[in-house]
Amino acid sequence: MRAEDLDLRELLSFEPRGGIIRFGGERALILDAVALGLLRKELIDSVGLAAARGILTRFGYAHGWRTAEGMRSGFPWQDEHEWRVAGGRLHMLNGSVVIEQPAPGSALSPQPFVESIWHESYEAEQHLLHVGRSDEPVCWTLAGFASGYLSFANGREVYCIEDRCRGKGDPACHLVGRFKQEWGPEVAPQLAAYGKEWVDAALEGATAALRAAERSLEARRRELARIAPGAEDRAGIVVRSEPMRRVLDLALRVAKVESTALITGESGVGKERLARLIHEESPRAPRPFVAVNCGAVTETLLESELFGHARGAFTGADRERAGLFEAANGGTLFLDEIGEISTGMQVKLLRALQEREVRRVGENRPRPVDVRIVAATNRNLADEVAAQRFRQDLYYRLRVIELRVPPLRDRPDDVLPLARVFLADTARRMGRKVTGFSPRAADQLLRHEWPGNVRELQNAVEHAVALCQGTRVEVEDLPEELRAAMPRARPSGPTRPLEDVEREYILAAVESVGGNRTHAAANLGIGLATLKRKLKQYGGGPVDAARAGRASSARKARSSGTT
Repeated sequence: MRAEDLDLRELLSFEPRGGIIRFGGERALILDAVALGLLRKELIDSVGLAAARGILTRFGYAHGWRTAEGMRSGFPWQDEHEWRVAGGRLHMLNGSVVIEQPAPGSALSPQPFVESIWHESYEAEQHLLHVGRSDEPVCWTLAGFASGYLSFANGREVYCIEDRCRGKGDPACHLVGRFKQEWGPEVAPQLAAYGKEWVDAALEGATAALRAAERSLEARRRELARIAPGAEDRAGIVVRSEPMRRVLDLALRVAKVESTALITGESGVGKERLARLIHEESPRAPRPFVAVNCGAVTETLLESELFGHARGAFTGADRERAGLFEAANGGTLFLDEIGEISTGMQVKLLRALQEREVRRVGENRPRPVDVRIVAATNRNLADEVAAQRFRQDLYYRLRVIELRVPPLRDRPDDVLPLARVFLADTARRMGRKVTGFSPRAADQLLRHEWPGNVRELQNAVEHAVALCQGTRVEVEDLPEELRAAMPRARPSGPTRPLEDVEREYILAAVESVGGNRTHAAANLGIGLATLKRKLKQYGGGPVDAARAGRASSARKARSSGTT
């Protein structure tokens, strides 16, 4: 018998009414490929990628070795060579892959012991489905099977390694097998996966990393309690204000479901950080989080960026390329600035969301994807829909759950905790011994309106740490626009006379610079003589005048409340 004469109808025997199934004389089981894919996912989630690779490789090796034993004793091979190479045929017959032999002259140099091209690898398919695109080959079980079978059949250790794989974006999988001593040191990491030591080391590394992460989290909590009392670290986001607490509570609830979410808010409020929180707290956390700024990619390239393209689809497309939907398969795709995309692109995106499949540019074949969409925008999409610049059906498809992040000016309780955390992180990164803010500097932070929100605050703190000459940030270390910030004028109660408002504003400006009239006049945009004249009208020095002005305002307020 020759290897090519192996016939599935002869290898497979079973009782039609159910019971024991035999393949090649040995008991076999019918397992759903998706179930094996889910097992792979659980292994990666539980013990890490390296340990999972070692376990599946060793399982494949044992399976191949046992199969070779059964074939050697159970079939009357006329040619000893035939059963040694029958493992590839068995791979095809049991539905694992479709094997193509390389064309003559295509073998590597030096010529390997065995070389195969694999199409339709179930293992690459399942890895893409449940884990996503990989940076390394992923047919661990199949390569292990080939190694185990060939090692038993030839009485010498044969190790097979993939150098191309569909699981990392190649058109097909390519396997090379050599005797152990013929492999060079450059493949030592791949060969290590065949040893038990690899699994043990990977498990120890995963355990050590988990312990380190727990220690780091506890240390961060202690540091936050020291530098920002009253604030909380809610899944990596520092928060003290009640409005932001409500947003985070909603985000954590959204994370537990698969619904599409739309995050709205001004630029710089932290929409992407909130999207990452939703991903990290979701069951998809081990899968990729892929972010794209839709407003930063031209319309002609956005379709290729999201959906991928076939080779030759347009000028410069010299190879096929998977898009971000496929890259995020099993995970989360964050579409930032979604309000910037064109109407034509909105139609294509809507179809991808509804059908849960994408079609690469230049292809007719749809590709299924399993992606959770989180979108964000600083525009009012309801207004955009009313102006017919944004499709209503896409708007409702994205806005299953909306999270509105308030601007920093509406949650002043978060300013100082955030600033102190940014200061500690920046000082550590720059190697500066800056420990905090002076009272006047902290007061200026609270006075600023923060049009750039959290991003502006972070940059302002970095500016201050870089210029600080002592151990505390002073007002002079802050950016110019913060030094000029005046107390917020927010009328409450009865309307006050303009003269009183002007007096209180001027006196607060003088007090904010410690009584320095020259600086106060410059900040107010008036002449020094004008400032002196007004202070003389108010009576006393700058500080006394400030106190008198506040007392006068209080008396007038009480008087207006009783009349």
